[in-house]
Amino acid sequence: MSAHGDVDLGHTVAGWTGTTLALLGCTGAGAALCADWTPGIWLGLALVAAAGIVTWLLHLAGWGKPSGPRPREAWDWRVRDTAARTGHADCLGCRASGPRRAAAAAGDRRAVGAGPDTPVGRVRRVARGTDGQYRDGRERAARAER
Repeated sequence: MSAHGDVDLGHTVAGWTGTTLALLGCTGAGAALCADWTPGIWLGLALVAAAGIVTWLLHLAGWGKPSGPRPREAWDWRVRDTAARTGHADCLGCRASGPRRAAAAAGDRRAVGAGPDTPVGRVRRVARGTDGQYRDGRERAARAER
C-alpha cells in the first residue's frame, strides 16, 4: 500500500508525457520572458500547445485511461488501454476524434446503462467501493432511489 492509499491515481504514459512537455514549455516560456527573448516565449507556448495534442493522440492510441477508476491490474502506468480503439463513453477526447469513434462510444454508453428507462446521458454507476460509496461520489443513500 502506498502513502496515497489503495486507489487508482491515473498515472499513464499519455499523462506523464503531456505533463513533462507542458512543464518544459512553461519553463522555457518563463525563461525567455526573463531574458526578454520574444521568439522563445512563443516557442515555449507552442510546446505547451503541442503537449495537449501529444497527450490527446497518446490517449487515442491507448496510452491514456478512460474516465473513472480502472481495475487493479490496469493501475500500472505502462498498461495499455485496449478499449481506446473504439472510444470511451463520455470522453470528450474520443468524441472530438471523429464521428466513427464518437458513435462507437455512444453505443457503449447505451450498453452500460441500467435499462430502457435510463436516459443515454445519465448512466447509473454500479461500482461501489468497500466503504459503500459509489465511485462517482454519491453515497449509499443513492441506492434508495432505485
